[in-house]
Amino acid sequence: MLDIRPNCECCDKDLPFDSADAFICSFECTFCGDCTQNLLGGKCPNCEGELVARPRRPSGKLEKFPVSTDRVFNPTCQEQHATSKGH
Repeated sequence: MLDIRPNCECCDKDLPFDSADAFICSFECTFCGDCTQNLLGGKCPNCEGELVARPRRPSGKLEKFPVSTDRVFNPTCQEQHATSKGH
């Protein structure tokens, strides 16, 4: 079962369980649409895997299957990827 992490690892934007703006790789690294498209080019910076839209958990399942509250954030992500793209 997916963790459904609560934030973008790159910019720390909140990504609620029902967000259509969340993207994940096969290891569940989680990023917002802006970082996915404009900074990372659709590729996970951790594993180099493809980033795809994260499935949304139905709100009726949250009590039995709660989402993660653990935030993962790399404050240097944006700087590292802007530099590697020549910005």
